[in-house]
Amino acid sequence: MALGEPYDLRGKRVYVAGHRGMVGSAIVRRLAREDCTIVTATRSDLDLGDQNAVRTWFAANKPDAVFLAAAKVGGILANDSFPADFLYDNLMIEANIIEAAHRSAVEKLMFLGSSCIYPKFAPQPISEDSLLSGPLEPTNEWYAIAKIAGIKLCQAYRRQHGRDFISAMPTNLYGPGDNFDLASSHVLPALIRKAHEAKQSGAASIEIWGTGTPRREFLHVDDLADACVFLMKQYSQDEHINVGSGEDLPILELAQLVAEVVGFTGGITTNPDRPDGTPRKLMSGEKLREMGWRPRITLRQGIADAYRAFLATQPDA
Repeated sequence: MALGEPYDLRGKRVYVAGHRGMVGSAIVRRLAREDCTIVTATRSDLDLGDQNAVRTWFAANKPDAVFLAAAKVGGILANDSFPADFLYDNLMIEANIIEAAHRSAVEKLMFLGSSCIYPKFAPQPISEDSLLSGPLEPTNEWYAIAKIAGIKLCQAYRRQHGRDFISAMPTNLYGPGDNFDLASSHVLPALIRKAHEAKQSGAASIEIWGTGTPRREFLHVDDLADACVFLMKQYSQDEHINVGSGEDLPILELAQLVAEVVGFTGGITTNPDRPDGTPRKLMSGEKLREMGWRPRITLRQGIADAYRAFLATQPDA
């Protein structure tokens, strides 16, 4: 198959690496609507950090296409506390899978990264060409550097070996399978949990960190999965491509929307003594929009869906 041609998933064996994570499980759900065979492997079946095991698995299972959604992930505290783990583990996972995919002549591979690859103070909205144009956010640079290396690996295998390996960079994601642990979760699932627990306890208010003015963009993970399948079929270029909603909102507005959906009627207070973080982080989705793809799940619909998923994990719900 020549580079640049549309890719047909029909009849193909499609390996989703990281199928138990939020992103991987969403891709599996989306692929169920395609006429393809979904291939997965649990951690007990395959250690993605073991180069020989990965090569052996690929040779035995012979996938035609690969979605590389496996990664070691965590919040700011985890990234800051375990920089070697986040850099080494993610480098090993992506290098082993991409090299094995090349060796076993996989027809197409998609590597999934993160918006943290971009400079801390990149111009807004952040376009793909902002990559490597400035310093990274120090608290998660280890994870970001590993993801940048994954992009460059895909580009290198395209250039040297003619492999149709592409990269997609999602914005902030949420939805079923998210992490709702207050100590390690991201802002939206943390707000869902806070609002739910405040509603249950009859608390007068919930607190959010900082001033509430920083703006953030969010995309439901099922929209991401749909975009990934779309790109797998339609996109074949050297440059990575952003996947986002194209809209952002202040954190205080987000908290108010979450409270409405959850049914918490108390107040929302800000704590300016806590850090705000980057003032704004909005990715440009112009390239993907020009191809004809747009998200379908509104933020309110998505929060309601994520809240249902959260409730399903609660014994008292």
